[in-house]
Amino acid sequence: MLLRIHHAAIIGSDYAKSKHFYTAVLGLTVLAEHYRAARQSWKLDLALPDGSQIELFSFPEAPPRPSYPEAQGLRHLAFEVQDVAQCKRELEAQGVAVEAVRMDEYTGRRFVFFADPDGLPLELYEAAASA
Repeated sequence: MLLRIHHAAIIGSDYAKSKHFYTAVLGLTVLAEHYRAARQSWKLDLALPDGSQIELFSFPEAPPRPSYPEAQGLRHLAFEVQDVAQCKRELEAQGVAVEAVRMDEYTGRRFVFFADPDGLPLELYEAAASA
């Protein structure tokens, strides 16, 4: 029945700041951008190279997301990358605070966490080595 994840939706507190982060810092491609006057809300459709998408929204006075302590619901959003350490260095060079690289005890792959401008937990997870 389900084929794959099509998109994840994120609500940012500062639309311009979030748009810059997801496009200029993370390198996602803008597919479409719409201002919805009736909702006083922006909707930005962003694409990853594999075709999956992120919908970035702005809503007036949206409450902050509880992250610490962790709350029920979506825990984090993870992106697959070829080299976690290299991506960590690239993010840090752009001023993004990134946690230490860790090793997944079950898969042996490296991963690291960082956050978007609103504190949404994001993860970089290393792709499996090619055979």
